[in-house]
Formats: sequence, C-alpha cells, structure tokens
Amino acid sequence: MAQPDPRQAEATTGRLGTAEREAAWRRLGTDQFDVVVVGGGVTGAGAALDAATRGLRVALVEARDLASGTSSRSSKLFHGGLRYLEQLEFGLVREALRERELMLTRLAPHLVKPVSFLYPLTHRIWERPYTAAGLFLYDTMGGARSVPGQKHLTRAGALRLVPALKRNALIGGIRYYDAHADDARHTMTVARTAAHYGAVVRTSTQVVGMLREADRISGVRVRDVEDGREVDVSAHVVINCTGVWTDEIQRLSGSRGRFRVRASKGVHIVVPRDRIVSDSGLILRTEKSVLFVIPWRSNHWIVGTTDTDWNLDLAHPAATRSDIDYILDHVNQVLATPLTHDDIEGVYAGLRPLLAGESEETSKLSREHAVARVSPGLVAIAGGKYTTYRVMAADAVDAAAPDLPGRIAPSITDKVPLLGADGYHALVNQADQLAGRYGLHPYRVRHLLDRYGSLVHEVLALAAERPELLKPIPAAPDYLQVEVAYAASHEGALHLEDVLTRRTRISIEYPHRGIDCAEAVARLMGEVLGWDDGTVAREVEVYTARVEAERDSQTQPDDQAADARRSAAPEARSRVTEPVA
Repeated sequence: MAQPDPRQAEATTGRLGTAEREAAWRRLGTDQFDVVVVGGGVTGAGAALDAATRGLRVALVEARDLASGTSSRSSKLFHGGLRYLEQLEFGLVREALRERELMLTRLAPHLVKPVSFLYPLTHRIWERPYTAAGLFLYDTMGGARSVPGQKHLTRAGALRLVPALKRNALIGGIRYYDAHADDARHTMTVARTAAHYGAVVRTSTQVVGMLREADRISGVRVRDVEDGREVDVSAHVVINCTGVWTDEIQRLSGSRGRFRVRASKGVHIVVPRDRIVSDSGLILRTEKSVLFVIPWRSNHWIVGTTDTDWNLDLAHPAATRSDIDYILDHVNQVLATPLTHDDIEGVYAGLRPLLAGESEETSKLSREHAVARVSPGLVAIAGGKYTTYRVMAADAVDAAAPDLPGRIAPSITDKVPLLGADGYHALVNQADQLAGRYGLHPYRVRHLLDRYGSLVHEVLALAAERPELLKPIPAAPDYLQVEVAYAASHEGALHLEDVLTRRTRISIEYPHRGIDCAEAVARLMGEVLGWDDGTVAREVEVYTARVEAERDSQTQPDDQAADARRSAAPEARSRVTEPVA
C-alpha cells in the first residue's frame, strides 16, 4: 500500500508550528514552485490561498510576522466604503459590499460580524434626503443582503440609541450596518488556510535578493532572520504583495515599476466601553474625511482615524501627540462627556499603501488597487482596501498566468471557507454544552468561537492534560492561557510581540499594554518553543522597550520626533534589514 507524502500531511493541517517551520525551510530550498508570494499581509496571504486552491505550488514568505504591518493596524472594518459614494467610486463600493457579504455568510462568519453605526444629521432640509439616497444606493448595491437596511431616527430616537451624544450635536440620525473583524486574526487565518491547501507559509523569512535566468526573474533568495541561514527559492513567478514596501522590493529586483505607492498614516485610539454610553457605533464627518467610533469586543471602543502623509520608518509608524489630540478634539465635539488622554487604553498607528496620484491630499488618493507584470517572472500589486483583499489576490494570480506553464484554473476562493468557518454556526448553538464539557463559562466559549470558530476543539485539546491552561492570563483576563500555547504551537507566533499585539490584542486593550503580563505570556510561549530563562528575559526586555518607545513617541509634537523615539526600540527580529519583505 502506498504511503502518503509526508509533505502533504504537513500541509493539510494548516498548522504553523516549529516542526512545520523546519519542514517549510527544507521545501523552500528543494522544491520548484509555481508562485512565490512576498509579503504576509492580507493581500499576500490571500494570493497564496488563491494560487494554492487553483492547484499551483505556492510559497509565502514574510520578513516579520503575519499581518505585522498594515494588516494588523486598520480600522478593523469590512465595509463597502460609504464615503466613496461621494467620490463616485461606485464600482469599488459594489465590489467591497459583495466581499463583505461573502465574509459574513460563507467565508468567515466566525471572524467577521455585523456592526451598526449611527450617522448623526446636523443640517435641516437637505442632509437627510441626501444621506438617505447614498445609503439607499449602499443597500441596493448589496449592503442590505446580510445586514439590516437603513433606519431613520428622530433626535430623540438617536439619543436613545447613543445617549453619549450632546443634544445639540444632531437634529436626527440614520442607523445603518457594516461589518468588522480582528484584522490580524483574519489575516493569520487566511494564511493558515493557504497552508491547509498546500502552500508553504514561512514567517521571519526575508527576501534579500532576486534570482535571474537571462532576462527573467526565476525566484528569490531568502534569509531566516532568526538564525541567519540563507537559501535560494526557485519559482516561475514572484508576486510582490508588500504594501508600503512595494517600491523597496521593486528596487531590489532591478526593474522599473509601473506605479508608485505612497504611505498614509492612520492613527486609532482605544478607550473603555463605559466612556461612551452607546448601543451603536458612530460615523462622524470631519473637514478632511470621516471619523469612526467602532465597538471593539465587548468592552472597548476604537476611535479613528487620521489620514496624513508619511515618509519615515515604514516598519514602525509612530502616533504623535497631535494625532491623538486630533482624534479627541473631533470626537469630543459631539460627546456630552469629553474623552481625555487619561481615558486612552491603547494607541496604534498603521500605514495605508495608496497609489500615488495627482492630489497631495492622501484622503483623496485612490483606494482602488493596481496590478502589473513588471517584468517576466515578476508581478506587483498595491493599493486597494482590506475588504477587497480576495479580489486583489485573484487579480495578482491572474496577472502571473503568462509566466506559468500551462493554463491555470480560475479563482475559486469565493467558495472556500476559511479555517474555522465550517460548523461554526452549529457550535454557537451548542455553546452551553461545550462550556459544560470543558468546565468554562458560556461567555468564554463564545469568545473562543468568535476567534477560532470550529477549531475551538483543537485549541482546548491543549488543556486536556494541563487544565491550568484554561485559567485567564494574569493581568489580561479576557484571554485564556491556552490561547498563548495555541498561538505558539499552531499559529506561527515566534516572539512575545506576536502574541501580545496580533494573536491577541492585549497591547491595545489594557492600559499596561501587555507589560504586566509579558513574563507570564513569555513563559507560556517558552514551554512550546523551548526557550530558556535567558530567552524569556530577552523577549520581555525587547517587548517592554517597544511599549516604552511607543508611549514616548505618543507625547511628541511631530512625526520626526515621534519616529526618532519609536525607532530607537530594539527589534524582536534583530536580523531584519531594509528593504523589508
């Protein structure tokens, strides 16, 4: 009887553990790939999944961690982009609404959830019909298929929904629905799903050069930034999905790019839920764009964002005091009880990769994406928005077709649920029984289901012989210790910051920003990853320095000063060099 290929056994689990990591390194150096995807953000993870499910041999390499850049620092929304209707970008809105529908109903119902927003009306006569017409378009383009449609409210009705508003801040309101998700967890799940379908997925693996055969790109040279090993990876085509680093990788290839990418900084703050008494999120107009107040988990609000040009350190964009003041000033214009700096639990800054255009106003640059076959064997994709990552990924793989042998199958990712989606709804109905089986409160089980979906049994199995793992993390009781063990054993977390900032969101959900539980989390990770006491201490030291640098940067008056303070902190992956991929 034929024995199964051990490489396929590794691939089909979707597990990103230490054994799988070493197996992936061996395959990078020996296999001939159809596609190498560079960049572990949502577009890169999506491209790897798209290519793998078309039957292609795929590798995905990322210099730092999955979603370590833009894809963990968004507004956490899967939305059609209501404000793009005003810019007459109807195609973008329609496309995004279709993607939101797919996520909510088929692809990721465990991760992507409906969320309501109140749009306060401030002008009589013209504003209500004008806004209602836009929302009607939003609904008819697909916005109301999986979420409720718009509902008009009087001033009294709007204030009952959002008691936190000043009475004179509105004359009425319209409630509508969009969707939100934990972006970092979603991106990581897309990457694990790609691995499940056979892709080689490896983080801490930086592209340091391009391979050439005559006039074409034939692969990449990569370095393991954990131990310094290097290897050549052969591929028919390389897809550059590096977002704000697109131009950097383009220069590494020696080819001239077809488009330029500009980085726009977006800053968000996180405040406790009780600071804003409301049963709905808010969307507020500003002089430049819009400001969102977004429900986050059961006990926080995310408030943002800013939209300013950024040309400093791409890896560690820094929020300034003026960025935070801008958010507070604008949201406080409508709140009866103003927010203060003391209310802020967390702050994060991310960079949007925008296609460079004629306008100097980053909020007016296109959110649509561009894809180009830059040279034989090299495709680049940039721009776009998180919600449309799946379409972007499909377009990138389509653009790679001329460099691939034979005809490739069409994209099918609109029919491929992410890991954890299958069986999720049934498990939600069984939450009480699951809670009894594992000795957990039902709200804990629902928390786990909304993070892992039907993989919840795999998570909890780690506690079968160690029931103490079902206890909360010290100083971060919203999460269980077993989640840390699972992050290290199955989700590719290699450093303390990977767990505290992306596998969980402890770094923005608690005022201590993860410092108070850093050692406990590091020791849990160390049990899985084989860390000694010195490694645990070093991980805690590096993470603490990161938090202190971020806090320091957030007191600085301008980008240059904030960047200098943030960049001074050590890297968890000290061998990473620029440009980064």
